[in-house]
Amino acid sequence: MAIGERFTSMMQRPGQDPNAKDDVSWWMKYAGRGLGTIGGLIAIFLGVWNCAFILLGSIMCFISGIWQMVVGFIVVMIEAPCCCLFIDFVQNLSDFVEKKPYWMRGLAYCLMALPSILLCSGINSIIGSGLIFATGGVYGLMSIGKKGALGQRSAAMETQAPSSSMQSTLVENAQPMDYSSKPDSNV
Repeated sequence: MAIGERFTSMMQRPGQDPNAKDDVSWWMKYAGRGLGTIGGLIAIFLGVWNCAFILLGSIMCFISGIWQMVVGFIVVMIEAPCCCLFIDFVQNLSDFVEKKPYWMRGLAYCLMALPSILLCSGINSIIGSGLIFATGGVYGLMSIGKKGALGQRSAAMETQAPSSSMQSTLVENAQPMDYSSKPDSNV
């Protein structure tokens, strides 16, 4: 058993199918899950820090901090339900989101991260919500899928492109522009 297979078997969720049904690499899945978990926890911490700006009279930063804490908690509930064992519905919510395509999760994370940055564009909002936005970007990349091996990609490029030379044309009997005659001025 390879190290990658051993690692994925240890990190499986309970009741998860051991054979992946999508073509996303294992390290990309755990990168998204890890970035979401750590980014959500940092977003919660920086959201609390952002709420402290109410002392300076910034209501928008206070609302931004509350939004960032809520979004950070939602992301942590989805990505690491083991961190929220004290809430009953967390595992059901996480399983529901796991069944959705990656592009939906990526879009949701990106859209949830934007209001905090738009309300208060301080460094706390940019870092906290930026990590959640980056998690959405990782899930967006996961929705694209896995690339083929280098040999497969070069073979596919050779079969798709008719010719790689600069002299190739779409129509074989077309003449170059410099050989065409000038229009008659008598007309």
